Parts: sequence; structure tokens; C-alpha cells
Amino acid sequence: MEPFHHRIALALVAGCALFGACTEDESEPTAISAGTPVASAPATSPSAPYSLLQMNLCLSGVAGCFDDTQYPKIVDEAIDVIRSSDPNAVTVNEACSGDIARIADETGYHMRFATVLIRGEPFPCVDPGERGVFGNAVLTKEAITGAADQAFSAQAGTEERRWICAETARKVNVCTTHLSTRGSDAARAANDAQCVEFAAIQAARNEQWPTIAAGDINRTESCAPTGMWTLTDAAAGQLAGIQHSYGSAEDFLHPQVAILPATFTDHDFMLVKTRLVPPVRP
Repeated sequence: MEPFHHRIALALVAGCALFGACTEDESEPTAISAGTPVASAPATSPSAPYSLLQMNLCLSGVAGCFDDTQYPKIVDEAIDVIRSSDPNAVTVNEACSGDIARIADETGYHMRFATVLIRGEPFPCVDPGERGVFGNAVLTKEAITGAADQAFSAQAGTEERRWICAETARKVNVCTTHLSTRGSDAARAANDAQCVEFAAIQAARNEQWPTIAAGDINRTESCAPTGMWTLTDAAAGQLAGIQHSYGSAEDFLHPQVAILPATFTDHDFMLVKTRLVPPVRP
């Protein structure tokens, strides 16, 4: 396979069709507020680089996109991308617990996994089997000090929709989710309700520590609460605009997004680069 660094599309893009364009000049703020605008921290505030990589890996073995993963090439590609982009955090949707354990082991990242139920039961990934169960994951460079996950109140179809948030030793919350698709009236209603609930979850977490989130949101409209910016993969070559990232505007400054083309899954990878102001909260 062609080396990863030759395949990266590093054109920095707004990634947010709803809210305007970002700039490549990191001296200019690129924060996009959702809801009521909030003031970003002053440019003189001390900050350090922080990055998050969002991936949807299509690993269940039963989804229509699975043939194109050429398993285990998709896992190899994910490991390659993580090593090359070196993010502080990785959020993963449509994952399998065994594959995530392998990714964490080979990259040195810490992991938390949230099992997603199918028809009320954990779903063992197949073709091949022995890969653990289906779900979502957060991986971080910094040690994980705690985590929580829960199903959304609104559901539609056989696949449970669930969120997970991990707390790191750096006093940052990293969250991910995979919301319902919008192929029917019931699914659209569920997606809308999940969006509102996920915004509330982020807002509550952000009261505690700086919070950043990403996931396959299956909609173009933002699910960020007031005070958090929104970026999307609107410039992606595959299923553009439905993977999002949200971050606290007062803590994560100058957010920008780069689209990294994916060969073996049906969503391109989304790399968010920002600058984290050291937390001053108790």
C-alpha cells in the first residue's frame, strides 16, 4: 500500500458547512461557536498543541461496507494513521473490542470501550470471529482516570445508540458517539433526540473539565452545546459532512480540521488540531 504520508490530504478546511470557513493561519482563531457566541481565551493565554483523530472503521463484519475493509487491512491502516498523525486522542465508531485492544497495544494508547447492543444483546464481531464485541471506543495518549457510557433515551431500529466519555490524567474529557441514521421518520426523530441529549452530556462534562468530542453524528446539523465549537468532515471524499468534532471554545483554541483519506472504510478520517489552555478548574 502507498505510504500513508503520501496519501494524507493536508488541506485544512472548515469542515463545517453550517458555520463558515477556517483559515490555515493558526494565528487567527478558527473556533466556531454553536448557539450563543462565547469569547475565546486571549491569544496570550498559555496553550499547548492538542489533536483528536475521528475514525469509523466498519468492523462488525455484517455492515455493507465490511467487504471493502479487506480485514485486517482496515486495522493495519488505523494503526498506521494513528502512528503517523500522533494525536492526543482517538475516537472510534463501528469498532470491535478485540481490534481496539490490538490498536491500543500496537500504538501504546490507553483505551476504553463501550459495548453497543444489537437486539438487546452484545454482538460478537464476525468474519472472522474471535474479535470481541461491537461498539465504540476512546483511545488517549494520557492515562485514563475514569470513564462512563450509557445508551441514549431515544432509540430506533435494532442497533443501540450509545455515548462514551473518558477522563484523562490531563484533566480533559474525550467523548464519542454514533447516532442513529435518518432513513425513516422514527430514525430521524431518534437522531434529533440523541443530538439534544449528547449536547447536554457534553455541557455537563464541560462544567467539570475541558471537553472535546467527535463521532459519526449521521446529520449535518451540529450537536454541540452553547460554548463549544463545531467542525465537520464536509470536505471528505466519502459520506461528507456527518462526522463532527466539538470542543470547548474557552479551552480548545484555533481548531482546524484535516481530512485524511481512508482506503479501507467508507468514512475518511478526520484529524482535528487545536491548542489546549491548561485547565484552571478545581
